[in-house]
Amino acid sequence: MTQLADNHDGFDVSIKDHIAHITLNRPEKRNAMTRSFWDDLPAAVEALDKSGDVRVIVLSSTGPHFSAGIDLASFADVTADLGAGDNDIHKAANRGMAFYENVKVMQHAFTALEQARVPVLCAIQGGCIGGGVDLATACDMRYASSDAYFTIYEINIGMTADVGTFPRILNHLPEGVVRELSYTGRKMSADEAMQRGLVNSVFETQEAMMTEVMKTAAEIATKAPMAIHGIKKIVTYARDHSTPETLDYVAIWNASNLQQSEVMEAMAAKMQKKPGNFAPLPPLKKVSE
Repeated sequence: MTQLADNHDGFDVSIKDHIAHITLNRPEKRNAMTRSFWDDLPAAVEALDKSGDVRVIVLSSTGPHFSAGIDLASFADVTADLGAGDNDIHKAANRGMAFYENVKVMQHAFTALEQARVPVLCAIQGGCIGGGVDLATACDMRYASSDAYFTIYEINIGMTADVGTFPRILNHLPEGVVRELSYTGRKMSADEAMQRGLVNSVFETQEAMMTEVMKTAAEIATKAPMAIHGIKKIVTYARDHSTPETLDYVAIWNASNLQQSEVMEAMAAKMQKKPGNFAPLPPLKKVSE
């Protein structure tokens, strides 16, 4: 049974068999991200995570391109409106601070994917441009069709990428490659992205990619949700901390959360070749900031 959540401006959400599927749905605009997208996406992700029923999130898009990034047309009046006060001098004085706060909201939209308790799988076809790269790198795993390409496009419009590209893409690509991509704005092909470790797999077509991505999501959904959450938490922690710190953290984590009943259920499910009856993630009382 498929449960449809509320549709949003720029994407749809469906849930089936513990898998939530977020689909960008502005193909006529190359799935460019509107102003409302930056509030709606984190709200949707956090609601899915909060329920405790969703075990995996798949993020994909429609049309020939994954995403052209920020819809510049919809943001044309944003910078003009920035700043507060009853005169132009006051507005000019705090415009920089207003810009900063606006960017922080946009950054949170993708941080919500990284902070979700469940894995997020990203399926990319065609262009993954500008903010699309920010979006993809905030996910746990990335998969690409053979026609996909990645562009840190911001240099081509005279700005420095600020929504999440650099702190995340450096976890996947060598520094020199990141500098080249961001200084030149050149396209990185799916094959190069695969070679350098940015994507997990490359598929001949978008259809083949989606079939395999959904299979992977389904496989993850059969595992113990609390264990999957623990893995995501520890991997992210290990990325940002030293080995001794991570060893201590994972020991504390398992001391607090490892349940013998879950281990026994996983072993029985594997031996009997049947789905495990695992405890769900508890609903979140409050979404973390």
